[in-house]
Amino acid sequence: MTDTFPHPYRGRIAPTPTGSLHAGHARTFWTAQERASAHKGQIILRIEDLDPPRCKPEFIKGCIEDLHWFGFHWHEGPNDNGPHSPYHQSQRTNLYRFALKQLIEQGHVYRCFCSRKDIEQAARAPHAGDDELIYPGTCRNLEDYRSATPVREQYCWRFKVPEKALLSFTDGRLGHCQFKAEQHFGDFVVWRADGVPSYQLAVTVDDHRMHITEVVRGEDLLISTARQLLLYEALNWEPPTFYHCPLVLDDKGQRLAKRHQSLSLRALRESGKSPEQIRAQWKPPAG
Repeated sequence: MTDTFPHPYRGRIAPTPTGSLHAGHARTFWTAQERASAHKGQIILRIEDLDPPRCKPEFIKGCIEDLHWFGFHWHEGPNDNGPHSPYHQSQRTNLYRFALKQLIEQGHVYRCFCSRKDIEQAARAPHAGDDELIYPGTCRNLEDYRSATPVREQYCWRFKVPEKALLSFTDGRLGHCQFKAEQHFGDFVVWRADGVPSYQLAVTVDDHRMHITEVVRGEDLLISTARQLLLYEALNWEPPTFYHCPLVLDDKGQRLAKRHQSLSLRALRESGKSPEQIRAQWKPPAG
């Protein structure tokens, strides 16, 4: 299959600085850079730092240092010799708030007063994955949230997923992908109760406004793609294409997480590994 893009190619590297980057991040980001290069396009760097208590300055600094060491070169973002400053999601909240306003005005979202415990105790709350609950729609049809006498004063905003929605898209690596509402996911949060935009809303807004033509990320985010396609449709925006990379696993077959300090880029560098040696491990065996 030959990839074609209707506009000049623009990809992105989008780390979340809540810890050290590991080999899995590097492989996904390297794929993004290689695909941008193959299409004679651009790659940008976006720091997804929407969670201030966890996104610490030292992690942001370490992330950028690790990316430079590994051999990443971006056309926008913090570059030693370039005029561009970093894209930080924490500095773009007004853009996300404007998108939320659009969703509210068009009736695509509703206030939800439920806590996680409420959802866990709901009779028909199935699990979409290991750590994710499908919201049972408790607050979806409240006619007037003021008369609902919620237990909590705080509320989040949830996207109202069309009933029995079927989301299909063609992935650049996996081909045809399909997800069903109420089976794979339910109404999802777009604005948290603590006043922070959700990952789903923030990346949709940023990828649209940054004119990203292809999103390259790990295949653990496939269901997120389905959710974000709903947001693109609701906001009347053209979505990018998607390419989901295989996950890097540890010696026990578990996908890497930031708790795998021994496989962080910093630890690998300090152990004497070079970027070339790390990248060589990704190549399939000869024959």
